[in-house]
Amino acid sequence: MSDTIIRQHLLSLLNSGDAHQDIDSAIDEIPAAVRGKRPTGSPHSPWELLEHIRIAQADILEYSQDPKHVSPEFPTGYWPATPEPPTESAWDESVASFRATRAAVSAIAGDESKDLYAKIPHSTANWLAQILLIADHNTYHLGQLVLLRRMLTA
Repeated sequence: MSDTIIRQHLLSLLNSGDAHQDIDSAIDEIPAAVRGKRPTGSPHSPWELLEHIRIAQADILEYSQDPKHVSPEFPTGYWPATPEPPTESAWDESVASFRATRAAVSAIAGDESKDLYAKIPHSTANWLAQILLIADHNTYHLGQLVLLRRMLTA
């Protein structure tokens, strides 16, 4: 498989839905009234999932770029403190931050000068593995987010 095809596939994984709903529309479809609600039996609210996705994605990117980066404490550092957004603007700020970080990851994936297979100097991983990790993690939690939205708005 050519490098161009792999890069196109990575960008598709990060930014589109292909065989499932895309993460942007899923996030946009969460009504403000239910963003901090946990359906019966669910350990998470939409806010908690959004923040978890944002925090993990940013952590993976920052770790990959900066050998001095310190990851949050696991697992508590990867989840918000409360099921509800702490302010009225918190949801929109989190969405903007998630999208900005994803754009940075996408820029790396699409940069033909970046060797996706070269080991990251301070890690055992390479860029291909890190990008796939982000895409896989985002997609996993996307399914949960879609399910929560359906449960909360049925």
